[in-house]
Amino acid sequence: MPQPSITDIVEASSPKIIRQAVRAARRGLSDEQQSVDANTAAVKALQKLKQLNARKVALYLTNDGELDTQALIKMLWQHGVHVYLPRLHPFTAGNLIFLRYNQNTVLERNCLGIWEPSLNVSQMILPQQLDVVITPLVAFDIEGNRMGMGGGYYDRTLANWKTIGKPFPIGYAHDCQQVSKLPSEHWDVPLPFIITPSQEYSF
Repeated sequence: MPQPSITDIVEASSPKIIRQAVRAARRGLSDEQQSVDANTAAVKALQKLKQLNARKVALYLTNDGELDTQALIKMLWQHGVHVYLPRLHPFTAGNLIFLRYNQNTVLERNCLGIWEPSLNVSQMILPQQLDVVITPLVAFDIEGNRMGMGGGYYDRTLANWKTIGKPFPIGYAHDCQQVSKLPSEHWDVPLPFIITPSQEYSF
């Protein structure tokens, strides 16, 4: 009996089931496919960032089968772009701060098991000072809706980006993370642009 597709699962499922299905799909990609996807997407992302004249870009360090950002990070360093990483806010739960990232940055695991820069106030930048935030996601749909892990960190970070005009959010994901339709709440921040290894979506 054939297994249901991710789309079939999503159309009749809760956010928990959607997350489980899509995370399993991306973890199921081979190391070779992960590498090919990372390099292909990085080239697309670099071209888009050049179009936006982005000089200060926040990314994430890959976890749980996410589209690997290392290739893109190295390209940005080579082009003199300042790269920043998120860190859980030390005082305000559910929020992020961003710190400069280079080859000498000391990293540590946070309570979620994700690598982040050690706290160094001199390396901090305000979100509205960033040009672009490359956002991780679990799933996205054809309207630009994004599903994260449920903590709301990026929704809070990007809540006012349209009003301020910065930072411009770009979703970064494997093709297998696209679904037909995601449930959304009023606090969810849709993405204006998403890059996958095979496609670029503008909303």
